[in-house]
Amino acid sequence: MFPVELNDWLNDMNKICGYSIEEYSYMIEKFHGTLAPGILIGGFMVDLAMKKKPKGELFDFLCETATCLPDAIQLLTPCTYGNGWLKVVDVGRFALTMFEKYTGNGVRVFCDVKQMELYPEIKGWFFKQKIKQQQNKSALISEIIEAGHSILSTSIVQVDPTLIGKRRRGAIGVCPQCGEAYPAKDGKFCLACQGTILYSKILS
Repeated sequence: MFPVELNDWLNDMNKICGYSIEEYSYMIEKFHGTLAPGILIGGFMVDLAMKKKPKGELFDFLCETATCLPDAIQLLTPCTYGNGWLKVVDVGRFALTMFEKYTGNGVRVFCDVKQMELYPEIKGWFFKQKIKQQQNKSALISEIIEAGHSILSTSIVQVDPTLIGKRRRGAIGVCPQCGEAYPAKDGKFCLACQGTILYSKILS
């Protein structure tokens, strides 16, 4: 028998933000439609950020990719893209930062490619060395669970002031071209009528 303290530690090692691996995997499938490896790794990233967060009461998240990782943040924290507590700036790096809402002091968590050498399935998936149909998903998921936090690194950061706080929409106008409401700060016309392409055709 292990001492109570060691049992608690071992149980905590097999959890992601208080959820068992099985519980979190079910949450991913229900929310995302499939057990996505990126969201599973993202769970360990959020968990590590929570464990290392600086002192403070209220936190936001900054996500450096629009792929998979925002879903992990939205599943495990109150921070969502819709409520403005999750900022997504897609610079293509699989990294997130949990930061104090008003000061911007935070901890950044990222996938450490040097640590992936021990995990060939994770490395092959991360660097897209195999197409999806050639990947052994069960082996990949097993490696992610085995690796846990070990393929992650952290750094203490200060988030840029432009990313702190909610972005206000400001005044709302009516676009003279399409007749729909839009943020007046975007100019004389809405961004769609200024040339941002959303649809190849409007059929009805």
